[in-house]
Amino acid sequence: MSINSRDKLAIAGDEPIPYRARVREYYVSLGYQHPYQWAHFKEVPFMALPKPLSQCKVALVTTAALYNPEAGDQGPGAEYNGAAKFFSVYEFDANGAPDLRISHVAYDRKHTHAKDVNSWLPLKQMQLARDNGVVGSLAEQGYGLPTNRSQRQTNEIDCPDLLARLQASGVDAAVLVPNCPVCHQSVSLAARYLEAAGIATVIMGCAKDIVEYVGVPRLLFSDFPLGNAAGKPDDQQSQSQTLAMALTLLEGASFARTTVQSPQRFAASSDWKKDFYNIACLSDDELKQLREEFDQQKLAAKGRP
Repeated sequence: MSINSRDKLAIAGDEPIPYRARVREYYVSLGYQHPYQWAHFKEVPFMALPKPLSQCKVALVTTAALYNPEAGDQGPGAEYNGAAKFFSVYEFDANGAPDLRISHVAYDRKHTHAKDVNSWLPLKQMQLARDNGVVGSLAEQGYGLPTNRSQRQTNEIDCPDLLARLQASGVDAAVLVPNCPVCHQSVSLAARYLEAAGIATVIMGCAKDIVEYVGVPRLLFSDFPLGNAAGKPDDQQSQSQTLAMALTLLEGASFARTTVQSPQRFAASSDWKKDFYNIACLSDDELKQLREEFDQQKLAAKGRP
């Protein structure tokens, strides 16, 4: 069978967004002179599933926040809302339809709308996986993991808390789903911590460079705008396929640092990749305004308990 090589060429510029570099340049341009140091490890722990996935109890971990009626606008498309942030691990009913939001994190507000919770929280698909016998059972509670820039806070407080809750629930594995750049680091640190303690993990993420730089056991990478790690919005087939790939990776990976890239494309054009935190697309006045807004949001977040 002959293959037309021209059909195999990717679109120019169609490569994963370099989030670490973009974030560094963005905050330096806002006037913050000390670039953020991302977590980075040479060794990666790895835990194989102790039994077939169809016999395992699996938990869902998200960086989404429970809706807080006192924290202002948290709806789809809301501006970044620091007042809606949370600062400790929490639990939600994994058998229902909890009201979770992502207004507190920097997802891609220009190219996605966050109206479809199933594009960033695969709870419905995990419930279906349980009902169809793909997984043995779903943990009764889902878990919210804080997004902290402090790696020490994540490693020394949040990860042990999360582990204790998962162990108490008797889970064999966890699916972790981040939404923003720092979210990807937080769940990566959590995945490492859980694996070292004997709980297998898979991350469903959109920031490949951050997760791989930290070093994790398994990553299902979807080359989508941040806020769509569970599949395309309003596309049940995409969401079903995305979780199916993540669960296949969870069961099938043989060693650490295993990344599988989803074959799905978010759009025919890759132009959406040019915008997120790209200082080349911002004027001096826009950067000044963003700095003022960022300082205000930091104050709002500090005001939370």
